[in-house]
Amino acid sequence: MTTSSSERGVSLGMPELPAPAYPDDVRTRLETDAREIIDRYPDSRSALLPLLHLVQSEEGHVTRTGMQFCADVLRLTTAEVTAVATFYTMYRRRPSGDYQVGVCTNTLCAVMGGDAIFESLQEHLGVGNGGTTEDGKVTLEHIECNAACDFAPVVMVNWEFFDNQTPASAKRLVDDLIEGRPVEPTRGAPLCTFKETARILAGFPDERPGAVEASGGAGPASLVGLRLARGEAAPARVVHPRDGGPHDTAVHHPSPTEHLSSHDAPQDTSASDPAHPAGPTAEEGE
Repeated sequence: MTTSSSERGVSLGMPELPAPAYPDDVRTRLETDAREIIDRYPDSRSALLPLLHLVQSEEGHVTRTGMQFCADVLRLTTAEVTAVATFYTMYRRRPSGDYQVGVCTNTLCAVMGGDAIFESLQEHLGVGNGGTTEDGKVTLEHIECNAACDFAPVVMVNWEFFDNQTPASAKRLVDDLIEGRPVEPTRGAPLCTFKETARILAGFPDERPGAVEASGGAGPASLVGLRLARGEAAPARVVHPRDGGPHDTAVHHPSPTEHLSSHDAPQDTSASDPAHPAGPTAEEGE
């Protein structure tokens, strides 16, 4: 005896219709941008990642229409494009907010308060991981390490850093975003919308006045080891959560030969201790 697909709870459904095309004016504009991107690469296929950012900048997420467009201009199959778009978490597969608020919940940020921040934001915003507020302003998600462990716990908004956060400061941050109040990252370029960020990631210049000059590099905490290695004794800088940014704090000034903690102190090795030379204790074969 056999059972039908309906009796087994399996729905075959109708085949999915082809993705709708972009309006002619939008497609013409995107094709111009796409050609500029493709021309940067000796193999057009290599342009797929920035092209996905380009179509994401159009609608705020990567739609079936966007993937079809990428496939058309690169002469790929939609399956090949979909495989890439679904592999990387930086490409959104559904509508999301103007501001992607990511809370690092990797080990160091988590134990320093990242888990508490994420839980408090879920309750405060009334959304879960990947959820978007009803006004379409904020999408909340937990993110993997963003190489800012020396500023833990870290929150990122559209990939800009907000360092040394607490549950209270993070809630003020999202409230400011929702209410449209100015928000300044702890370091890096001024904040822009997710669509604007996607276009920058596609490789187009950030044309906002002063944005490039403000981008900066590593924060002071990241450079402590480098300063010690050079024998420099610059005063430390302390970043406080969202109270106007980093400012100098009077701290102990180490000498070039002094280390900040026992973890930085040189250890006795065979090179520094003649009484314990390096090398095997016996000749090979003995």
